[in-house]
Amino acid sequence: MIIRPIAHSDLDSLLTMISSAGVGMTTLPNNAELLGARIAASVNSFAGEAKRADEQYVFVLEDPATKKIVGVSALAAAVGLQEPWYSYRVGQVVHASRELGIFNQTPTLFLSNDHTGATELCSLFLHPDYRRGRNGALLSKARFLFLAQFREHFSQKVIAELRGVSDEQGKSPFWESLGRHFFSMEFAQADYLTGIGKKSFVAELMPKHPLYSSFLSAEAQAVIGATHPLTTPARRMLEEEGFRYEGHVDIFDAGPTVECALADIDAVRKSRLGAVRATDIGADDGKLCLVATTSRSNFRVALSRASLDGTNVVIEAAAREALGVRAGDAVCVVPLSPKDRT
Repeated sequence: MIIRPIAHSDLDSLLTMISSAGVGMTTLPNNAELLGARIAASVNSFAGEAKRADEQYVFVLEDPATKKIVGVSALAAAVGLQEPWYSYRVGQVVHASRELGIFNQTPTLFLSNDHTGATELCSLFLHPDYRRGRNGALLSKARFLFLAQFREHFSQKVIAELRGVSDEQGKSPFWESLGRHFFSMEFAQADYLTGIGKKSFVAELMPKHPLYSSFLSAEAQAVIGATHPLTTPARRMLEEEGFRYEGHVDIFDAGPTVECALADIDAVRKSRLGAVRATDIGADDGKLCLVATTSRSNFRVALSRASLDGTNVVIEAAAREALGVRAGDAVCVVPLSPKDRT
């Protein structure tokens, strides 16, 4: 399997993947025009022709045997520079009376734009037929090697919004208790509108003052900062890389936003550059690694057993072929598992 930048020619394959899998991801709408614009923005970004506010890098996972697109992930270089970026900051207020002997701590939600300018890990989707082995880890973590090599294009803070709790019918208890009262629409419609960039209605309709979350239903209070069960593995993987929940949640489903300084992401911090050696790695040598090319426009990532010998890197022959590298070419390498990194 190989990770590479998305291309204009991938539009039909991406539409097929989305429609056949029934994707409900708002940042990947089943709409040729919107997806085409997203691809164009990515192509311009990889070519160095996009403004910082427009920079977004979309990667696809390709099955080399069939040339089929089976997954997608992305980086938004700086969120909120064109359209406001909203989240709720979870806090508390204290109401106390010494005379009455009362001391109450009340949790609050405050509408904020605290993450404006941050880099976002976004649009991660893997086709259900390929949710096996290490495909998911490759698709998600490949972005870290891009961040490691091209830091000047990204913020010092990296965030990821995780899916909040909803039931099998897609109903969010947080939305039902709060958002519905202000938006008068279904959760899916509001989420879709923000996903395609129509966010002005959020500022127009959301309350501007802090909300007492104790006024919400018990079900809504229970899911503030909680992750959907299907997204729990993704959260665990990000936490292993150094990401932490710092009290910001999505305004619609109260899913957590996790964040980490770019320089502190474990895969970024422990990645290494080396020159490819022509020799093949032994059957029992090395560790399973993410191996990436150093070209921005022709960025590629593959999984391979690899070993570092000083400034040289020994990888599998199949990986050299998939990446299009030869002896002496530079590659960026990091073990896939944080447990294997030193």
